[in-house]
Amino acid sequence: MGPTRPHFDKMQEETVHQPESNERPLEQQLADAVAEAARHKEAMLRALADSENARKRYQTEAANAQKFAVERFAESILPVMDSLEAALANETASPEALREGVNLTLRQLTQALEKARITAIAPATGERFDPYRHQAMAAVESNSEPNTIVATMQKGYALHDRILRPALVTVAKAVEKQAGSPTSTTDSD
Repeated sequence: MGPTRPHFDKMQEETVHQPESNERPLEQQLADAVAEAARHKEAMLRALADSENARKRYQTEAANAQKFAVERFAESILPVMDSLEAALANETASPEALREGVNLTLRQLTQALEKARITAIAPATGERFDPYRHQAMAAVESNSEPNTIVATMQKGYALHDRILRPALVTVAKAVEKQAGSPTSTTDSD
């Protein structure tokens, strides 16, 4: 009698299937993976080159923007220069004509500054002293409230919100009381 096989109830034998022969060989799969990696590498290098070119382009544009930032302002100042040169070249102009020409030139300059967003800082008498916009050149005793402007010696200028030059001003300070008033004098003879 030969060896007997164990019998399992309701269990069926399953056969293990070997992979079918229509799958690609490992060498082909490797070659495909290497080719795909090369495509990804090329795409990455192109993206890096594009970003480097964009960075260089932006740097050039920024350098040109800084270099030529005052171009429009310079264009608006050139007529002022022309007017001043014409005034100096005209030796026969009367004082009144010369004054009128200077006033016209001043208006041209004012318009050029306004186009460039440069505004004057000209504080009025009695205005509160602002150390960010004003520079106190002197403090004088005054009946005005302390730390208010008594006089403007020179206008200041601002570009947008940045102070180019503060206004030079005289500021009020409180009147000091005289010490040793004549009411309490003693005679020592």
